[in-house]
Amino acid sequence: MKNANLIKAREKKNLTQEQLAKMLGKAGKQSVSNWENGHSKPPLSIAFQLAEILEEDIGFLFSFKVQESHTLRASSKKRVAV
Repeated sequence: MKNANLIKAREKKNLTQEQLAKMLGKAGKQSVSNWENGHSKPPLSIAFQLAEILEEDIGFLFSFKVQESHTLRASSKKRVAV
């Protein structure tokens, strides 16, 4: 399912997918395209960067659905450390 909020926010800033990708330190626009088309979700750290660049709330952009692997790794480390 397309992420219409992310697309609208990017277009509101007059940015192309490629321009936004470069601002995030990505080599090409493929990651941004995948996030917008619903093929993948960004890691939490990138989602925060996107929210800052696009000046939108992260919840608005992603409905609090970001890539789980980073969150799961962080919580697993906490459990191991306890």
